[in-house]
Amino acid sequence: QVQLVESGGGLVQAGGSLRLSCTASGRAFNSFTMGWFRQAPGKEREFVGRISWSGIITYYADSVKGRFTISRDNSKNTIYLQMNSLKPEDTADYYCAASTSLREGYEYWGQGTQVTVSS
Repeated sequence: QVQLVESGGGLVQAGGSLRLSCTASGRAFNSFTMGWFRQAPGKEREFVGRISWSGIITYYADSVKGRFTISRDNSKNTIYLQMNSLKPEDTADYYCAASTSLREGYEYWGQGTQVTVSS
């Protein structure tokens, strides 16, 4: 089992920045591809980006490319989502997730952290 806990959400003005963290406990963290997702009120969950187990490969949704950066510190069992140039449409609950095989999807999910961007 893996437990994921997100933190760092909050209220920020448009154009501002936030950094979310996701800390894992349980199974070997560095064996997982880690992803970030978000869900806005009344909308479906949306993929934000992911990072390989090594941290070398990242992939982002077009909606956040160039503004968001995912990184990881395997020594701290933690991944980060640096969000810059935030827009009101980035308002959502943000979730991290862990996958041992992207073909199988993400097996473990955190409880989410809320991000609100005011205009």
